[in-house]
Amino acid sequence: MFERFTADARDAVTGAVSRARGADASTVTEEHLLLSLLDLGALDALEVDGPAITAGLAAAGRRGGMSRADEEALAGLGIDLSEIVSRIEETHGEGALAAPAPRRRGPVASLRTALGRPQPARRHVPLAQGAKKTLEQSLRIALGRRDRHIGTPHLLLALVSRPGTVSEVLADHGVTYARVETALAA
Repeated sequence: MFERFTADARDAVTGAVSRARGADASTVTEEHLLLSLLDLGALDALEVDGPAITAGLAAAGRRGGMSRADEEALAGLGIDLSEIVSRIEETHGEGALAAPAPRRRGPVASLRTALGRPQPARRHVPLAQGAKKTLEQSLRIALGRRDRHIGTPHLLLALVSRPGTVSEVLADHGVTYARVETALAA
């Protein structure tokens, strides 16, 4: 599928992998894809506030990645998500739900360290299920539009169209499917 990606779209995916590595994340998520698109200036034509979007993603991460729809569903069951987050942060510190899961070092890495050998500079970071679905959706969008190649606008359209925190944060900043499609047509 990556042979259909434009150079910018490939840069967005590799940038997302770099973002995940930099955050010491175990997988590349939709959030990493969005941050990479912001880094590349893919949202510049929409005149959005990049730092505000980044802050919105951080706030969503503070809720443990739960979307507002998840929060409303829990509220319907009588569960107050903000109260749970507050209690967890009281016990484990602010941002405890946003912290990456600790990675365990395998026996080879431990042996390399013990022998004083350098660790490999790059490690494989797999795509999370949501990120995979986003890439698949970008292909479907490109095919539906009869575009030969998948570009960064297709990735952005896929992010906006998938339910979850990323699309909620984008919608909060006026980035809707229709608005991205209009920018794509221009």
